[in-house]
Amino acid sequence: MLDERRLGELVPVPEEERGDRTRLRSRLQRDGYLFLSGLLDPAVVRAFREYYFGLTGAVTDRASYRKVLFEEIVPGPEYAAFCAQPALKGWFEWFLGGEPFLHRRKIIRQTAPGENGIGTATQAHYDLLYLRDGTDQVLSAWIPLGDCPVSRGGLAYLAGSHHRVLAEEAAGRLKRPAASITADLPALATEYDADWLVTDYAAGDVVVHTAHTVHAALDNVSTELRLSTDIRYQRAVDAIDARWQNHWHDRDGL
Repeated sequence: MLDERRLGELVPVPEEERGDRTRLRSRLQRDGYLFLSGLLDPAVVRAFREYYFGLTGAVTDRASYRKVLFEEIVPGPEYAAFCAQPALKGWFEWFLGGEPFLHRRKIIRQTAPGENGIGTATQAHYDLLYLRDGTDQVLSAWIPLGDCPVSRGGLAYLAGSHHRVLAEEAAGRLKRPAASITADLPALATEYDADWLVTDYAAGDVVVHTAHTVHAALDNVSTELRLSTDIRYQRAVDAIDARWQNHWHDRDGL
């Protein structure tokens, strides 16, 4: 559980800034994230959620679930279309100012009530730990697949963490392996002297964050499943991490 004294609010981009690319880029540089509430059509999000549970809902064992997830859903045309839908791909094309490139390794996370720890909840990390072989300007989009209140285990961002990570990366002080930083979120907040930013997400919301922004998923303490996807876009002309050009699998070593 997080210390309530170390909790803050994830702030959505104000409506008056949504169409101003210069202001958005400045905000991303300052905050390390852009909370784009209602970027996607909620009906499209809910339709994909229904498709997902239509395939997994009747599965009763782990092996069968993994087979459906990794052989049908992840490489399937429905997931590809969702991640490249005009409202999403078009936004990245506009924001990046050029042709966007979507990494093929796209991740779907399902967390049941009470699940936490390695292999379930996402521990604290920043994405560059896993994307060393390409540009550090890759942007991640975290998308709740349905409403996701704080109790359901949404993503939390460590305020201002990207500034420290950028400085330590530049100084060569972060020789971390491709692994999470820690599962102890309160201790990391103390180390960084920063708050974890949280909010109640709704279907249609998207959070875009930099490769240097520390983030983690909260434990699911609700009575409902938490479902989300995280995908990565970058400019097509920049260096691309070749390891991320295969469909995601939980045993792919990344």
